[in-house]
Amino acid sequence: MASPRTVTIVALSLALGLFFVFMGTIKLTPRLSKDAYSEMKRAYKSYAKALPGLKKIGISSVLLRKIIGSLEVGCGVVLTLVPGRPKDVANFLLLLVMLAVLFFHQLVGDPLKRYAHALVFGILLTCRLLIARQSDDRPEREDSREEQHLNDQEKNKVKQS
Repeated sequence: MASPRTVTIVALSLALGLFFVFMGTIKLTPRLSKDAYSEMKRAYKSYAKALPGLKKIGISSVLLRKIIGSLEVGCGVVLTLVPGRPKDVANFLLLLVMLAVLFFHQLVGDPLKRYAHALVFGILLTCRLLIARQSDDRPEREDSREEQHLNDQEKNKVKQS
């Protein structure tokens, strides 16, 4: 039977991965929702206006939206389908994206309801990463403690003899 830690990681990976594939796709194409796509275009225009430094280095609002959308889709696919360490890398990249999105929302002065999702999913990504990065060698440590305790007992027996 799978450990609760494994079940939690798998559930979070699937849920977060599918969410980011969905949200990234909305940023890239109007096929899923024309209204949401239009809203994303409008929002990224305001982010680009608030950060004139992006224009100086050649990043337009369209390019910024496509970069973030592509990162979300790619990392979402990795979180959903790819086993092992690449999930942790994708998780970390998505966490950085969420921090950037929170920064953008704060920069343009959006109310909390406009960026609450980024805050919640940032917290979920942090939890998933912390759970995944927990050491798997806890049983070994407990075994080592038991061995140490037995060794201490043997030493005490030798001293008493």
